[in-house]
Amino acid sequence: MPFDLDQPVSIGVQLAPQHADYATIRDTVFRLEDAGVDVVFNWDHFFPLSGDRDGLHFEGWTMLAAWAEQTERIQFGPLVTCNSYRNPDLLADMARTVDHISAQDGPDGSPAQGRLIFGIGSGWAHRDYDAYGYDFGTVGSRLDDLAEAMPRIRRRWEVLNPVPTRSIPVLIGGGGERKTLRIVAEHADIWHSFSDAHTLERKLGILDEWCSRVGRDASEITVSVEPGRGEGTAAYDEFHALGARLFTTQITAPDYDWDRVHRLLAWRDAVNG
Repeated sequence: MPFDLDQPVSIGVQLAPQHADYATIRDTVFRLEDAGVDVVFNWDHFFPLSGDRDGLHFEGWTMLAAWAEQTERIQFGPLVTCNSYRNPDLLADMARTVDHISAQDGPDGSPAQGRLIFGIGSGWAHRDYDAYGYDFGTVGSRLDDLAEAMPRIRRRWEVLNPVPTRSIPVLIGGGGERKTLRIVAEHADIWHSFSDAHTLERKLGILDEWCSRVGRDASEITVSVEPGRGEGTAAYDEFHALGARLFTTQITAPDYDWDRVHRLLAWRDAVNG
């Protein structure tokens, strides 16, 4: 099965980098870490995705470098970075650098390890491409580019000096059954799905098939989900029974939904015991 049932639940919060000044975003990251969130994500877009589409917005990777410096415990990363926006070797170098910035010595004196989760996808926001001069291509061509980029990224990590502090976890988002799930089977440590529970169950079977075809142990892949905002703990339980172990919710300015964050944390603690 494409999940590890013994893995504890983790809670991620996607902090949308929009509609707030940076001081507010920075303070919200502090608050999320203090609350006990496991992972904080942003996104890799150039304009707001909700509300005023010309409102305040900040670039994702430079923000991640700042988060790496300001935080001590949480993991963090983009949900997800767009493969099309940067040369893959440059992107690998950026990720390696952020990984080192975030490294913290272990409590037992073990070597410092970074906390970056390298979330990546093929891209979809047409306005980003147009405004910044990137070729939008097609869904198929963007996925082909992602498949080509992943080996380059991993090769670059192997030859950089210094190399990353750890094997940086790769999160791949999306659910396309012919191309995306094959890329997940080949390269991902975490698969992020936007599916409902019924669809997730079917796609997990397809992911398992792809893992068999590429010679991968599917239990190595953590299943990540993003339940709808109106769904309660019964829905979380359903996803959990299917093998999901990373649960993410999004908060955005001007009204951050702290109640939902605290409900997810309480549910995590109850499930993990």
